[in-house]
This record gives sequence, C-alpha cells and structure tokens, in this order.
Amino acid sequence: MSKHLKNIGVVAGLTVVSRVLGLVREIFIAAVFGTSALSSAFVSAFTLPNLFRRLLGEGALTAAFVPTLTQELEQRRRAGAFALVSKVTSWLLVVTTALVVLAMLVLANAGNLLGLGGGFGLQAETVQRLLLGADLAVILFPYLVFVCLAAAFSAACQVLGRFTEPALSPVWLNCTIIGVLVLGGWWAWGDRERMNLLCMGVLAGGFLQMAVPAAVLWAEGWRPAFDLRIDDRVQEIVRLMGPMVIGSAIYFINMAVSRFIGLSLNDSAAQVLNLATRVMELPIGVFTAAIATVVFPLIARHAARADWTQLGADYHKGLRLVLVINIPAAAGLALLSEPVTRLLFERGAFTAGDTVLMTPILAVYALGLPFLSFTTVALRGFYALKDTTTPVRAAALSFVVNLVLSLVLMRWLSTVGLALAGNIAVLAQAWYLQKRLSARLPGLGFGPLLPNLGKILLASLLMGAAVWGGLQAVGWFTLPPFIHDVAVVSGLIPVAVVVYGVLLWGLRIEGREDLVALWSRRRGRAT
Repeated sequence: MSKHLKNIGVVAGLTVVSRVLGLVREIFIAAVFGTSALSSAFVSAFTLPNLFRRLLGEGALTAAFVPTLTQELEQRRRAGAFALVSKVTSWLLVVTTALVVLAMLVLANAGNLLGLGGGFGLQAETVQRLLLGADLAVILFPYLVFVCLAAAFSAACQVLGRFTEPALSPVWLNCTIIGVLVLGGWWAWGDRERMNLLCMGVLAGGFLQMAVPAAVLWAEGWRPAFDLRIDDRVQEIVRLMGPMVIGSAIYFINMAVSRFIGLSLNDSAAQVLNLATRVMELPIGVFTAAIATVVFPLIARHAARADWTQLGADYHKGLRLVLVINIPAAAGLALLSEPVTRLLFERGAFTAGDTVLMTPILAVYALGLPFLSFTTVALRGFYALKDTTTPVRAAALSFVVNLVLSLVLMRWLSTVGLALAGNIAVLAQAWYLQKRLSARLPGLGFGPLLPNLGKILLASLLMGAAVWGGLQAVGWFTLPPFIHDVAVVSGLIPVAVVVYGVLLWGLRIEGREDLVALWSRRRGRAT
C-alpha cells in the first residue's frame, strides 16, 4: 500500500483545505444567524437533500458503482467504463429529478398537511420551526440532483486514478456559500433575505461540484450520452444498491428522528449539534476520508482479483492509520473543546451562552471520533466484497440504539444526551461490522491490530495528561479571554503533536513510518 500513500497524501492535503473552508463556512453562518430558530431550520432543511444524497449518491451508488466500474475497466478498458458512466448518470438524472419534484410538492404543502393533522399534537413553537424548515427545503432540494451526479462523476474519476479533483469538490460549495454570506453582510439585508441568499449559494455551489469532475472525465475521453439501456452491469449496480438503499433509508429515518427530537427540545439544539459535528469532521476529513477514499478502490481491485492476502494487508494498514491519528485527536479535541468553541464561533450572533451550551456536546462528539472513523473504513471492506446486506443490518442496529438512548438520555442530559446516544450507536455499529467482517474473511479480523491499539491508547493517555497540565499552567496567568484561547489552541496542539510523536517511536507503534512518508510527500510537494 505504500506506493498509494501519495494518493492518500494528495486527498488528505486537499481535504484539509475543504474541511477548513467548511468550518469557515459554519463560522460565517453562526456569526450571521447564531443558534436561532432560523439557523436550526436551515440545518434541518439542508439535511434533507444531503440525506437523499447518501441514499442515492455518495453512499449506495458509490459503494455499488466503484467495484462494478473497476471490473468494467479491467475487462473492457475505458470504452466500456465510459459507456457505463453514461448509463448510470442518465438513470441518476431521471430518478433524482423526479424525486426533487415530488419532494418540493410535498414540502410546499407542509402547512396544509400539518393543519389537516391538527399539528400531530406538537407544540405551536415546534410546528413553526418545522414549517420554516419546510420552506427552506423547497429552495434547497434541487441541490440533490447536482450532488448525486457529482458523486457519480467523482467515483469514476477515482477509479481512473484521478483523486485531486474529487477531493476539491466540496471546496466549490464552501467558497460559494462564504461569498454569498459576505455579500449578504455587506448589503445588510434582513435575516430572511440573507437566508434566501444562502440557499441560492448552496445551489450554485452544488452545480460547480457537479461540473468540475464532469470536466475531468471529459478530459479523460468520456463523452456524455443519454442512455437508459439496461445491461448486466447496470443490473448488478441496482442489485447491489437495493440493500444499501434500505440501509440508507434506515439512516434517513434515524437522522430525521434525531432532528425532530432536537427541534422539539429548543431553538438551538439542531444548530449546536450541527456545529459540533462540523468541528469533529475536521480530523475525520483530514485523514479518515482520505484514507478510505484511496483504500476503497484499492481493496476493490484486490477483491476483483481474489487476492485476499493483499486485501487483508491493505485493509489493516488503512485501519491502523485511522486509529493512530484519530484516537489522540479525540482526546485532544475533548480536552480543548471549550477554547476551540469560543475561538471559532463566539462572535456576532453566537454568544457566550451558546459556547456554554456547545462545549460539552463537542467533547462528547470528540470521544466518538475513533468509532466513526473505524466504521468509515470497515464499511469499505464490505463494499469491496460487494456485500451490501450486512451494512443494512448494522444501520438498523445503530438506528434502534440511537432512538432508544436518545429518548432516554434527553430526559436527563438534554442535547448532550442526543450526542451521547449517537456515539453509543456508532460504537454498536462498528462492533457489529467488524464482527461480521471477521466471520466473512478471517484475514480481516481485528486481532492483528490489538497490540498496537493498546500502545495507541497509552500514548494518547499520556499526551492527554500533557495537554491537561498545559491547560492548568496557562490558567495560572490572568489573560484576556481571546489571548488565553489563542495561547491554548496554538500552543498546546503543537505540544500534543510532539509528545505523541515521541511516544509513537518510543513505544514502536506500527504505522509511524507511513505517517512519516505522508508528511515527507506533502513537504516535497510544498517545496
């Protein structure tokens, strides 16, 4: 796998840019709208097309498309692969357009539906938040067409070995949203006018997300053709997608229930959970998504050739890299959750009270980071084997755990309880996936990782102790809040990296050479 570290480095570097811009985007949104009902309505409305994107695009379609397209490329070269791309994107265009029209009609009549149902017994404030979210969702739903086509084009680029442009895809969305927020602030419009402008920015960014990887495929020789003919490859993709669509539907219901519970709690819950998730996604996006993106086509190729030994070796290397990075990242982010929240978001409409509300939620989410990262890679193992049924069962398990614990824990812990329930659900999903994967192929068992896992946990604990000590030391000085937070974040993070790096070598943790290789490649490109 070492020769593929360059691709991981490329994707990781560009994903850093994307995730940072995504975080900047959320900072702008929080500064303009705070944690108001309007911001929570936007988060909930934007969740709808994003969840259907996972249903039809980046989740089910990509998982079924990559192995099948890889086989087509192996057997019929580029001509066959490009023909399959045209067939898949043609069907995707038809299905998503129909879905968008139907969803917009339903959402546009949400008020009538709630009226006929007597509000379904909901409080008046909750009904108003739901109606506001429905109004914004009508504007945002066409984003689904763009982003699903972008997912198909990006998957094809990755199979062809083009990782740069797909990794840049979210950059166009983030830059467009930041631009329209700056424009809205410049003209000092009202909140609802700024929100409408923000929705327009989402649509413009989605179009760019689709257009850029499509242009890459054009440069590689693909010529788009509207082709709805069904052949064996298309049938195979549909067959593989079937269980995943069910699994994604479970995920959709899971997220919808979580958003509903959040909206029923208070105006701020949905937005605060969203912001905490965005901060947590930064370490996930920097390496986990990059590793999974590169490992997936690689192990899919091994599976297509029935090379189980090499598949197991590369799968374990990917998991080891994920754990080496994300366990210490979780410890550090949990300890620094308060200064990180204050430094990133406390400005404009986001107040000190919002920081107090968000800090424990971010800390809880941070502790779930290793489990979420592990699940991301483990799912790729099943998709490479064209097993899309087991992930459905895992999703169902996660849904039940999340729903039950959310209803129980919210009574005592409010919004923090929702975050904790989500973490435990992901842990259950990770355990189930790895157990089934080990049963399917003993060579993919977790056993080879256990010795290093103990060392990683010890190194992370010692690093966390150093960070905690640093926090106490900085607290001895009387500093303005902003200077204190800058000193903590800019000072303790490098200290944590150095301490953990020393422990990596002192404890001889496997995977350290791969991290050095990634760093060396990135430095080489920078110079």
